[in-house]
Amino acid sequence: MTIPPNARGYEGFEGRVGRTTADSAPSWKYPPSAPAGAPNIVVILVDDMGYSDTGPYGSEIDTPNLDRLAAAGVRFTNYHTTPLCSPSRAALLTGINAHRAGYGYVSNADPGFPGLRLELADDVLTLPEILRENGYATYAVGKWHLVRDANMSPGCTKDSWPTQRGFDRYYGSLEGLNSFYHPNQLTSDLGAVEVDEYPEDYYLTDDLTDRAVGYIKDLRAHSADKPFFLYFAHVAMHGPLQVKPADRAKYTGSYAAGWDTLRESRFARQLHLELFPEGTRQAPRNTEPGYDVEPWDSLTAEQQRRFAAYMEVYAGMVDSIDQSIGRVLSVIEELGELDNTIVVFTSDNGGTAEGGPEGTRSYLAEFAGVSDPEWVGDVPHDEDLIGTAKLGVHYPRGWGQTSNTPFRFYKGQTFAGGVRVPFVLSWPAGLHARGVRDQYAYVTDLAPTLLDLTGISRTSTRKGLPAKDFDGVSFADVVARNAPSRHTEQYSEITGHRGFYRDGWKLLALAEPGADIDAPRWQLFDVRIDPTELNDVSGVFPDKVAELAAAWDEAAWANTVFPLVTRADLARRRPEEARLSDPVTILAGTPTLERYRSSRLIAYRDFAFTASLDGYAVGDEGVLVAHGDPQGGYVLYIEDGRVTFGFNSFGRYTEVSADVPDGARSFAVDAEVAPRLRWNFRILVDGVAVAALDDQVQLVAMAPWTGISVGIDSRGPVSWDLRERRGPFRYTGSLRSVTYAPGPVQVPTPVVDRIESDAEAFAD
Repeated sequence: MTIPPNARGYEGFEGRVGRTTADSAPSWKYPPSAPAGAPNIVVILVDDMGYSDTGPYGSEIDTPNLDRLAAAGVRFTNYHTTPLCSPSRAALLTGINAHRAGYGYVSNADPGFPGLRLELADDVLTLPEILRENGYATYAVGKWHLVRDANMSPGCTKDSWPTQRGFDRYYGSLEGLNSFYHPNQLTSDLGAVEVDEYPEDYYLTDDLTDRAVGYIKDLRAHSADKPFFLYFAHVAMHGPLQVKPADRAKYTGSYAAGWDTLRESRFARQLHLELFPEGTRQAPRNTEPGYDVEPWDSLTAEQQRRFAAYMEVYAGMVDSIDQSIGRVLSVIEELGELDNTIVVFTSDNGGTAEGGPEGTRSYLAEFAGVSDPEWVGDVPHDEDLIGTAKLGVHYPRGWGQTSNTPFRFYKGQTFAGGVRVPFVLSWPAGLHARGVRDQYAYVTDLAPTLLDLTGISRTSTRKGLPAKDFDGVSFADVVARNAPSRHTEQYSEITGHRGFYRDGWKLLALAEPGADIDAPRWQLFDVRIDPTELNDVSGVFPDKVAELAAAWDEAAWANTVFPLVTRADLARRRPEEARLSDPVTILAGTPTLERYRSSRLIAYRDFAFTASLDGYAVGDEGVLVAHGDPQGGYVLYIEDGRVTFGFNSFGRYTEVSADVPDGARSFAVDAEVAPRLRWNFRILVDGVAVAALDDQVQLVAMAPWTGISVGIDSRGPVSWDLRERRGPFRYTGSLRSVTYAPGPVQVPTPVVDRIESDAEAFAD
């Protein structure tokens, strides 16, 4: 029969509809399916790992699983990325240049310009979206860092969260960094994972690996042949550096000879592995102010001992990543699918200088960036705690340049040390090619290459809009047949640091403090014969400098780089964020607040908070409010009939106590900004001051790292002693709420801007 014109709901139905099923024919719509034999894809992205930190690139660190991948596939010696985290991740997942994708910087800023929107736009298509539309299961595990920190709270837009950008499942940290023993907040799909206390044997890399392995097993229990894309973005090696004791013990004593000796031995292995042409020279230690590295032999014995300990921790963490890779590969192999799995291993940028010349045992304090001579960026904690859950540490920049052997400079600069990173690709069933590839490749090339290898075409629209075209080009022919690179030129830029590559020439400029950001002092290198960028030939080839400088300018306009912004500009936030500093009442039982939202209630300002009870009764005890963790925070609790306020200033813990009268209903703390970035505290019970704690260093920049908890000290402990005695110490009495009343910002704006911009630079 003919369906009458007034019938609704039958549009697009391809079967036959009658009045009953007897005179009708069914039809079904099916989800897309992948091409027959489509490979699985695993992309393993490491954070802040330099060129030389794994066995395939000359390291002494034990990485048997990466060695195995490299032996079965290809190693790129000339693969480049952007100098910072969020830009690299955006470029990798979209195939689009970072500024054009909206990530000219990390997602801890919001200066209000198109190339720095720091959220993915509706017309930016991602690799997982393309793969999912072509029948792949898609999973993301680990660090995301493509969401503005102001959008990590409930009720905010989630347009740039992983499951809104093509991933079926996500588990990890939306932040740019995290603790490995006490993550401040983990996210599963679209919500925070509620955790009061992490298990005693918890370690973040293991947790992420468990989840990745679980996703694969779960898929295969339900579907025998659906290919999957796993994006495993490790939080390691970003600071704070923390390691499992057994992994560190393996490297005890390995770095006593220092960074000068280690750089030489790594470079010798790189030459033996034929990663560089004969005649290549290793870069000397960086000597430029702010980047310089002291000779190891010039250090004191105490410095050498402590600095070597930092590197033992780092090496153990690299080893842990390799173990994680082995676990993922093992489950794929057990399923019989390893041969038909494309595995990629790479890093988001080079090793870092964020630990300064001496490293730090108080990671978040190092970011404060104040000029106060009494400020201690390296709180002198017991050296036996280095690498443990009780400290957040980072290595001195001498190890950062060692990580980047044989290059100069670090993460954040456009020289090779910041942007030339390891890249391994293996696919035994699809690519029989092995060995070393020295052709130029760039991070935007990965997405088109993977689509090329799988035979999948790129979608042309997203949300009804024309999707931005790829900037990258496939290097599948480079992998398979050692063909010439088709990526012949590429710009780079981060906070005024500039670079431009064309046909073996590389034009570079450092953004110099106090200099005009738009007046670069160009250096020119022929990286075909000078891959370590040591011989500046700008004076010999002025016409080439002019040519490439003009090309950089043209590329900058074409990729939304302008306006150029300094770090000071990046401290700017959108005006509506002011609402995050409005008074708020947090009811007992409210999940732990997100870090950034919590920090806006106290940062750089006078503030007060008041815990309201129905009435204290003898025997009631527990935490009323806690904000922070071992790296900095404060806690107000009642125990044994006394109220205690404890303040943890980057690991230096102090507390004051007073008796609690029966029936007390209000417990308050007033904080007043004092000179030299300090706070003075008063503790009040029912409006009467009972104790004071003065001249405490303010928690600024990224501290406190864990958000506000009411009625419990959840996740990382503010006070180790309290946690070891009482656990999270949930309050047993009639706590109703905690109200925060933020006062005015009292720290001068230039000081705030400097601290915030410095912290943003290292929060990637």
